[in-house]
This record gives sequence, structure tokens and C-alpha cells, in this order.
Amino acid sequence: MGDIRQPLPVLLVVAVFSRHQAALQWARQRYESAWGPVALASPAYEFSETQFYRATMGEGILKSFLAFENLIDPGRLADIKRQSNDWEEEFRVSHHFPETRPLNLDPGYLTEAKLVLATTKDRDHRVYLNHGIFAEVTLYFQVGQWQVRPWTYPDYCRADYHQFFTGCRAYLRQRYAKRHAPP
Repeated sequence: MGDIRQPLPVLLVVAVFSRHQAALQWARQRYESAWGPVALASPAYEFSETQFYRATMGEGILKSFLAFENLIDPGRLADIKRQSNDWEEEFRVSHHFPETRPLNLDPGYLTEAKLVLATTKDRDHRVYLNHGIFAEVTLYFQVGQWQVRPWTYPDYCRADYHQFFTGCRAYLRQRYAKRHAPP
């Protein structure tokens, strides 16, 4: 029998995407008010690998990632996903954009070994967390680089995403080396 131990705290990473710059800014402010300062922010990438969101989000979608200074307990991911879904709905109701989904928020977390994303959709490779939320290992780190899985979303296969996540991993490793102290 193995010893039961608490996991190390992890880096909260959120994908924020919309075709509206105001939505991206609103989401960042909302997350910072709840989770603290952003430690790392990616550029706004053009989201063009799939047309899946076109009907609900329109064209010209931009996607950026936010990684937060305050490390989290990975067991909180389901609650963070539910809060993110509530914020999507709050933004939709309080702003007047033509799309039915003007903002998409996808939280997850990063460890030294993997990027985990939360979702409301069950699939064969996803594990149920609680409160209707599932999680999947979208990327894993091996042989000095990020690796994809057969189910990895097409945009998460991009080298520029991987470069950002490598920076996040380096930040997390520095935090671990300093015993989780903020920079």
C-alpha cells in the first residue's frame, strides 16, 4: 500500500478566447479578482485550427493563455471550471454581442509533467472530477518537450502554444525550488 500524500500545488492556466478584445480584457480582470495576479500571459493567437466554434462565436477568434502567480490545489479544478462557466454566462447576459457565445473560458492546470484541462463533456479518455466536470491530460512533458495525445485539440499541437507552456513549466519549477513563494 502506498502512502497517501497531498499533491504539490499547481499552476492555474486559463485559455480565454473571443473575437472581441473587450471580452478578453473582461475575463482577465475577472480571473485576477478571484485568483490573483497573472504571472505569465501569452500573446493573442489566431484561433484557426477548427471551425467548431464558428456558429456560436463568430469568425476571427483570438485565444490567449493566462497563468497565475498563486498556485492552486489541483482538487479545485472542477470548482474553477464551474465558476468559469458562470462567468461566460454573466458576460453573455451583460454585454450585447451578436454571438450566442461571445466568450469561452477553459481553465486547467500545469504541472512539471502535464497540462490538464477541465470540460463538461465526457469521453473515453476523460476522468470525472465532480459537479458535472471532467478532466483530461491534454499534453504531457517528456524528453524535454511537450507531447500530444490522440485526443489533443488541434490548436494545442502548435509550437507557439508549447513554447508558452514551456515558459509556464519553468516558472512553476522556479516556484517549487523556492518552496512556492511568490516571485
